[in-house]
Amino acid sequence: MDIPSASWLNTTHDWAASVDLDHLERIRRDPVEFAPGGSPHLVLEVAAYAADEAEYGSGARCVVTLHPDGSVSVADDGRGTDTRLDDDGGFVKKPIMASKDLRFFDSPGTQRLPDGQPRRGMSVVAALSAWVVHTNRRHNGAWTQRYEHGVPVTGLEPVPGDGTTGTLVHFRPRASVRGTSRLRADALGRLLASWPRLAVQVVDRRT
Repeated sequence: MDIPSASWLNTTHDWAASVDLDHLERIRRDPVEFAPGGSPHLVLEVAAYAADEAEYGSGARCVVTLHPDGSVSVADDGRGTDTRLDDDGGFVKKPIMASKDLRFFDSPGTQRLPDGQPRRGMSVVAALSAWVVHTNRRHNGAWTQRYEHGVPVTGLEPVPGDGTTGTLVHFRPRASVRGTSRLRADALGRLLASWPRLAVQVVDRRT
């Protein structure tokens, strides 16, 4: 590599903190604080990264799919999560799922999501979901990884490339987060429309 991994800049996440168990446990202990309103907030936490890509001109579309098992998938056409070769020639993905987003998590003046609640990052989604599968496509490769309650249970597994870039985050919120009310596709679509540069489609497969 041109730049040793020890010199990688921590712009959004700490490259050295692949799994921050204390951080994940803090979120799991207080789902009301970190996922106010339940599942819709988690969808917004994921879609915010697609909105970031659209804002910087690296993507423009996001498809949110509501599945019959209570899970949700969010797909975008951005650059994909930063994944680099380390000093030993192995691929390392930025630890967006299992460590804090340095821009938002503990910042008192943090960005607000369309539901009016503070943005805290993807680790909130991972910690408050029974499972997450993150598939990541970049120009230098494509990979998938599974998390349970925020902790990775597989390695970074290569998948065949298809000529596209972007991310697919498929997650099933914990029962305590899903609550008893049904996630409404129309209400979710209105919230997601708050990002003007991002074209969002909500697909409901629960019928």
